[in-house]
Amino acid sequence: MQIKRIATDTRRSRAVVYNNMVFVGGQTADDRSQDIRGQTRQTLAKIEKFLAEAGTDKSRLLTAQIWIKDLERDFAGMNEVWDAWTAPGAAPTRATAQCDLAAKDILVEIIVTAAVE
Repeated sequence: MQIKRIATDTRRSRAVVYNNMVFVGGQTADDRSQDIRGQTRQTLAKIEKFLAEAGTDKSRLLTAQIWIKDLERDFAGMNEVWDAWTAPGAAPTRATAQCDLAAKDILVEIIVTAAVE
C-alpha cells in the first residue's frame, strides 16, 4: 500500500494517509494572540484543510487528542467551539489533557485520525 505524505518537511508531515486512514499531526493556531475560542477555530480550520487534501472530512473522524495549556480556564471555551464544529452524530473518540505546550502563547493543540474512503 502506498503512503501519501502531506505538507512534509525534514522534521514532520502535517498529515499521512495510509490504509484508508489519515493521521493529522498536532495542529495549532497561526494567530496566537487569539483567546482559546479563536485558537481552537483556527486549529480546526487547519485540520479541515488537511482532511480535505487527504480526501475526507470531519464526518469521518475516528479519534482526537486535544492538549490545552490551562484546562481550568479554557476547557469550556474549547468545547464550545469543538461542539459547534463536529459533524452531527459523528463525534470521534476523544481525550483531552492539560499540557505544557511548545510555546507559551499556544493555548491548544489537536491531533486527529480519520477514515478515508
